[in-house]
Amino acid sequence: MLEAIQRSIQNAKQILVVTHVGPDGDALGSLTAVATALDQWSKTFTLVCDNPLPRRFDFLPFSDQIQQHPDTAVTYDLLIAVDCGDELRMGQAFADLSGERPFIINIDHHITNTQFGDINFIDAAATSTAEVLYRIFRGYDLELTAAMASSLLTGIVTDTLGFRTNNVTSQTMKIASELMDVGADLGAIMTQTMTVKPLSTIQLWQVGLNKMKIDNGLIWTSISNEEREAVGHNSTSTTGLVNLMADIEQAAIGIVLLEVDDGTVRIGFRCRPPYNVSEVALNLGGGGHALAAGCTLPGPLAKAESMVIALTKESLRQQEAILKNEY
Repeated sequence: MLEAIQRSIQNAKQILVVTHVGPDGDALGSLTAVATALDQWSKTFTLVCDNPLPRRFDFLPFSDQIQQHPDTAVTYDLLIAVDCGDELRMGQAFADLSGERPFIINIDHHITNTQFGDINFIDAAATSTAEVLYRIFRGYDLELTAAMASSLLTGIVTDTLGFRTNNVTSQTMKIASELMDVGADLGAIMTQTMTVKPLSTIQLWQVGLNKMKIDNGLIWTSISNEEREAVGHNSTSTTGLVNLMADIEQAAIGIVLLEVDDGTVRIGFRCRPPYNVSEVALNLGGGGHALAAGCTLPGPLAKAESMVIALTKESLRQQEAILKNEY
């Protein structure tokens, strides 16, 4: 498969690289890591993400070249999708492409990936798409530069919550060590992507925590678009609020529902072992991992909340029944 990926890239004249809507560190780290590789191969490419780059990722290489729309005057013959579990996650960047559909290379680590590419390189055991890309890149004659290493380490660090998720292995740590050896600054990446936050993020968390509800291990909150705009939070992500809620001792599953400008509702699910949130997210048209998943639903917010909470309560009831029988 590595040969097929490289051959597709070498034969392409115009390459579109896309990551998912509401991008996180793995999405943007993977997007810019691919850019560093394509640049080494002297390829012509366009980087696209539907949503603006959060300022905390400005340090990434090629971050100033990320567009919100493909170039309409360009006919792309190859699309590389990174960290996208399905075609919908690519957003308008994919939906608005005109002409013949380009050849698609789909690189991801989500177990719920729909295998929508012509080439699908999916490793559900990997901590992040960045870790998948590391393994791909090491199979080629690419130089592991400081810029590439910074992008890859950003993806790994953010998707593992600073190496705290249960899929981190000794191999993950060896990869991180090698990336640091060639110039990636772990301390700076951790500070920039996970520690420092805009005031509006904390104010949004305040809104969410004030409205938090708890019911038999399920902890959730809903934030309206009006509330989001009132604190000046411009992102379509709550930037870690759902992780904070899922870390509450009484929580089996944490959920945050965030209404955005177009009236849709972004839902994030988190849990700790032995629970699983990927199935309920998948049933709602989303996807993700056992411990972290998400989906997007049409509004209004109250209707989306009612549906999500009812389905999650039933999922939690079924999981606890199974766990009770196992022990």
